Amino acid sequence: MVNMVTLIWSLGKWTVKMAGVKPYTVEIEPGTVMRFWVPSETISKIKPISKPTKPVVVLLHGFCSDGLTTWLSQIIMLAKNYSVYVPDLIFFGGSTTDKSDRSPTFQAECLAAGLKKLGVVKCVVVGFSYGGMVAFKMAELYSELVQAVVVTGSILAIQESMISSSAVENVGSSWSEILLPSSVEGLKSLLSIGLYRNIRFPNRMLSDFLKVMFPNRKERSELLEALDLSYKDINIPKFSQRIHFLWGEEDKVFKLEVVHNMKEKLGNNATIEVIKKAGHLAHLEQPCIYIRCLKKFLSSL
Repeated sequence: MVNMVTLIWSLGKWTVKMAGVKPYTVEIEPGTVMRFWVPSETISKIKPISKPTKPVVVLLHGFCSDGLTTWLSQIIMLAKNYSVYVPDLIFFGGSTTDKSDRSPTFQAECLAAGLKKLGVVKCVVVGFSYGGMVAFKMAELYSELVQAVVVTGSILAIQESMISSSAVENVGSSWSEILLPSSVEGLKSLLSIGLYRNIRFPNRMLSDFLKVMFPNRKERSELLEALDLSYKDINIPKFSQRIHFLWGEEDKVFKLEVVHNMKEKLGNNATIEVIKKAGHLAHLEQPCIYIRCLKKFLSSL
């Protein structure tokens, strides 16, 4: 029987190819490879990689999906005016490593090395959830590469007290169980936290999603362990870049007081824009509003 999610993913792959974006795998170093979706005109079998010709936007996915599935709508709506690069972070999609490092710093180092090999010298990084944490780390480590950062549903590091405890209590699970569901009911619990609206998905589709999107469970569990840091012990960098928080008003994971607290800590370089009738998955629930807000910020640069 055909996996519905695999079929949808294949249609998405065809759609972004028609928009001028196609997959390309980069060897970061021996034992570590990262798959990117890159502008078609920058790669060819008969010539070296070309530098992007338009402003570069890098889209970083969250913990429960890969790059294409997370950002399909945004890729299509950005590709005409921007050079869009969408990586699969290590242990997601087509990216993997034989190294033992599971930290966001390692993800950021691999991503920066991959972008350099793809000819990118300056970019705006857009990060959702886990991808937002990697985006922050990239901005901290590679100020010459990262021009600005847009973050949705993410902070610098996980701390249980900063996450809405009611969200966990409502489903009766730990965060590791929520983010790595092994059953349809577990995936429903995850969606109930992530979405503003109560959307009913067919069990068949949820079952197919589990089969496709949750490989490398051991390694992903280790990625979560690497995020288990005390926020008060984090030395918050003084970012030189602009940081723009693009937030769902009804985010049950990181509520609005969290992002306002982050803005206060980050200072005048940080700004906030709130999307109404959207939760943690604001870019999926309100894709048109999300892209309009994102384009407005990009044009302000």
